[in-house]
Amino acid sequence: MKQPRLPHWLQNAVATMGGGGIFLVAFLDSSVLSFPFVTDALVIGLSLQKPARMPYYCAMAALGSLSGCIWLYLLAKKGGEAFFHRHARGRANKAKQWVQRHAFLSVFIPGILPPPSPFKIFVLAEGVFQVPLRTFIFAILLSRTLRYFAEGILAVRYGEGALHVMMAHGGTLALAILAVLLLLYLASRWLFRDSPATH
Repeated sequence: MKQPRLPHWLQNAVATMGGGGIFLVAFLDSSVLSFPFVTDALVIGLSLQKPARMPYYCAMAALGSLSGCIWLYLLAKKGGEAFFHRHARGRANKAKQWVQRHAFLSVFIPGILPPPSPFKIFVLAEGVFQVPLRTFIFAILLSRTLRYFAEGILAVRYGEGALHVMMAHGGTLALAILAVLLLLYLASRWLFRDSPATH
């Protein structure tokens, strides 16, 4: 399968800056541009080259993505609902309902899922519908940290095959992660349900 590619100027930035280059790519991918799988590929590739620096690469990817998402969130918050509907098109109403009911989960779940799962539409919705910035930041940072550190660990353990599996089976992986999250949610509801009142 053909691996994702970057423009030459970004390739040079990554080659020169290392973790700083990952930060830049993740920022752009989460804000004004779109590079599906590229940040993931960089995390995996650089972690393979220098396993000891894997935590640093993963952290830079997570922080770069968080910075890009905050920028997009602030744009959407300033632009208002018309901005959101223009970018979300036919999915606007469903996204609005989901965000208003589940402010944290509406970006945490898309943030942890691999491409081709939709993501930016939920970032825009969080800004437009005034989700508190603290909630937004925590959800993005947690989801992206879990995602990139999982990729880094898989890269160090299994090598380049980690990226090939992700690119070839991104949809299946997304469904599997959703299933696990759903099971965890249901288990937490069951474990922490209100005990019946004793008389």
